[in-house]
Amino acid sequence: MKVIFSHGKESGPWGSKISHLAEIARQHEYEVDSVDYQGISDPDDRVTHLIKALENESKAILVGSSMGGYVSLIAAEQVQVEAIFLLAPALYIPGYDNQEYTARNQSIEIVHGWSDDIIPPEHSIRFARKANCSLHLIPGDHRLNSSIEAVSVLFNQFLHTTVKKPYSHRLK
Repeated sequence: MKVIFSHGKESGPWGSKISHLAEIARQHEYEVDSVDYQGISDPDDRVTHLIKALENESKAILVGSSMGGYVSLIAAEQVQVEAIFLLAPALYIPGYDNQEYTARNQSIEIVHGWSDDIIPPEHSIRFARKANCSLHLIPGDHRLNSSIEAVSVLFNQFLHTTVKKPYSHRLK
């Protein structure tokens, strides 16, 4: 199974947050990949790009940050995935084609910073309530870099319990 990361609007495929979480996924013995959306500004064009990247994957876990969260969630409405982990997802944003989201049978977990001044935490609360999924509101801003340790613990727990894939290496 592969963990596929989707970065935000103004970041890149292997930024510090994704690189950090990718290492946790590797410790759980998952393959990892991060889709490069640089040069694709339209979020729905990014959805198409992710769906194409998922064509050869039989089982995948999606991890999306900000616009990448929107992209992951919309792609998962069209392609079956095992689970979705969202970081300050850009949901309910004026101008995005999709404003209503259908959670399929995947496990979905959201982490959002209380001090996010880019995407209000209320957007994640609204979606989590509708989807009846786990939501973690933690100290931090939109990038969540100041809370990377808390995000790491939550991601580790997500991979260990939600996805239920046993792993043989203990986390350091």
